[in-house]
Amino acid sequence: MPTSAPTRDAALSDALAQATARYAQRHPASRAQYERAQQVMPGGNTRSVLFYEPFPLAIRRGEGCRLWDADDHEYTDFLAEFTAGLYGHSHPVIRAAVLAALENGINLTGHNLLESELARLVCERFPSIAQVRFTNSGTEANLMALAVATAFTKRRRILVFRGAYHGGVLTFGAGHSPVNVPHDFLIGRYNDTEGALALIRENAADLAAVLVEPMQGSGGCIPAEPAFLAALRQATAEAGALLVFDEVMTSRLGPHGRQGQLGIAPDLTTLGKYIGGGMSFGAFGGRADIMALFDPRRPGALAHAGTFNNNVLTMAAGIAGLRDIYTPEAALTLNALGDSLRERLNAVCRAQGVALQFTGLGSLMNLHATASDIRNVGDLAGTDARVRDLFFFHMLEAGLYVARRGFTVLSLPITEADTGRYVAAFEDFARRHGALLAG
Repeated sequence: MPTSAPTRDAALSDALAQATARYAQRHPASRAQYERAQQVMPGGNTRSVLFYEPFPLAIRRGEGCRLWDADDHEYTDFLAEFTAGLYGHSHPVIRAAVLAALENGINLTGHNLLESELARLVCERFPSIAQVRFTNSGTEANLMALAVATAFTKRRRILVFRGAYHGGVLTFGAGHSPVNVPHDFLIGRYNDTEGALALIRENAADLAAVLVEPMQGSGGCIPAEPAFLAALRQATAEAGALLVFDEVMTSRLGPHGRQGQLGIAPDLTTLGKYIGGGMSFGAFGGRADIMALFDPRRPGALAHAGTFNNNVLTMAAGIAGLRDIYTPEAALTLNALGDSLRERLNAVCRAQGVALQFTGLGSLMNLHATASDIRNVGDLAGTDARVRDLFFFHMLEAGLYVARRGFTVLSLPITEADTGRYVAAFEDFARRHGALLAG
């Protein structure tokens, strides 16, 4: 007999409470670390995404794709620093490059011998980028891309999409955020081609740029439909606005980023995460006539500061990563492994008859508590966050580290054996809690 909704609701709450209690019991050192942190940091936290109740894990060390917490529990890392940790923890080639750079000084107070080499590698990897400038984060890269877009077009309005995350001060998960920088934002619906085109047409005289992720990462690994992005490319060109692809996450999805897979060339591209070898890094670049506004030889050139924009540790790590490790061939291999994993997980969902699915592309994916089609964050309204919480604690008990929101990321050290363990743990989750997860 089917479980009634009220009974299922109570059982789901009970299962989550039990999982949370087991978690708290198994991690006393993490609890103690969190209590110490609360004395000097608001909520014991300096990075909001890492917090969860009853207290977050305190990670002690990492090696390859393995992590150990303060209580010495070992995990296979299926989060990889929210995509920044593409190379795993302390990759020997990255480590050697950083140590060699240290020998000659950390901050050289001038142009160095590494920055132009990393710039060359970036421009070669992403053909739409004729010239590039470096920043210290993806957030900074997006801020600078919007700054140059408004300067180049002499317009102020920016079209973004609900569910987007372009950095800590450019977040649109639920629309406007009080911490966002004060651009004149329009907020459209992701994958709604007609709606986006109407907004572009209505605001053509004032529209500086459309800023879009080829797949919304923090929004739940929701891929943009190719026709949607192609329509944005044509409409922005007709309106005299710039198309900006935020590929901070998606640049890892293919040898030339997601834009290369789709054959769509944006006017500007923003990068970050792994491009700096896992160090603090961001970049923005694109058409030469746009980037020329930063040429300091030009009268009235735009200023772009940043003490660590060209720091030698990041430059060295980035060169080693792009040149020697994450080659185009490596990108194809890693993302094929991710596609295979996602297909196997969704096959489990169908076989177990649970209302769950993994969305995403390549090496990035996200669990959602619905079997319905997902085209934008509006399609996730009403899904039960407790399901993902229960999944999170289940995977931790199985020794697999994912994000509390169901986000899963593959790094280069991950093997087929590791993905097999992930599938087995998820199959156990679906079987154990199937009555609570049935569609």
